[in-house]
Amino acid sequence: MPELTDRPPLTISIVSHGQQALILPLLHQLARFCGPLIHRVVLTVNIPEPDLLGDAPPGLPLLRLDNPAPMGFGANNNQAFGHCETPWFLVLNPDIRLDHDVLSPLLAQAAAGAGLLAPRILEPGKAAPEQHRALLTPTEILQRRKPGYGIPAVPDWIPGLFMLFRSEAYRQIGGFDERFFMYGEDFDICARLRLAGWRIQIAEDQRARHEAQRASRTRLRHLWWHVSSLLKVWGSRAFWRYRALLAREAAQASRPG
Repeated sequence: MPELTDRPPLTISIVSHGQQALILPLLHQLARFCGPLIHRVVLTVNIPEPDLLGDAPPGLPLLRLDNPAPMGFGANNNQAFGHCETPWFLVLNPDIRLDHDVLSPLLAQAAAGAGLLAPRILEPGKAAPEQHRALLTPTEILQRRKPGYGIPAVPDWIPGLFMLFRSEAYRQIGGFDERFFMYGEDFDICARLRLAGWRIQIAEDQRARHEAQRASRTRLRHLWWHVSSLLKVWGSRAFWRYRALLAREAAQASRPG
């Protein structure tokens, strides 16, 4: 689709799994803080639920898609991208919360080679933002929360809570890999973006809040999706190519001069 310059720069994708009540505050925050930037919000209703969108903020351009059968995270956002006519495509979790306009600074700071932008994410009850993520490995998962863990200065990947894609980059790599039903697709798309030559750029001075819904820790089905997705990640060609790329970058950075 053409990227017209006479329209707001953003299309936003939000997927509801019976979560419209959780999404409504986010819609109001988007309208209040970021309204002039938004060309369209694509709300995908993935499972049947009562329609609460009558309480959505007036004037917010909202497109509702009702799936006849549930689809995975990547498939839902790829479907939403089919309605994107803007230079930027924002994937948001229903439980993200905004206290100010984070999108204008993100766009203003975007480097030419940045294919994916994000603010720092604040988790409930924490004063400091979520730490940057290193390459997703079993060792990294086990050591991530331990004292003395070497937090990378820049992330090797970011979780799929708040992902602002340059539409050109998203289109180039074919969006999310739909073989991941839920979990793992965020690492995979970050790896494939980097392998395609795009950067991940974090606005260290910007914050968004995450009202965390840790389903994978409380539901066996979600836990199974999580574990099986990790196995798919570690068996993928993109993982091993990205691991090699990061090793080359580390070696180059360690060379004197």
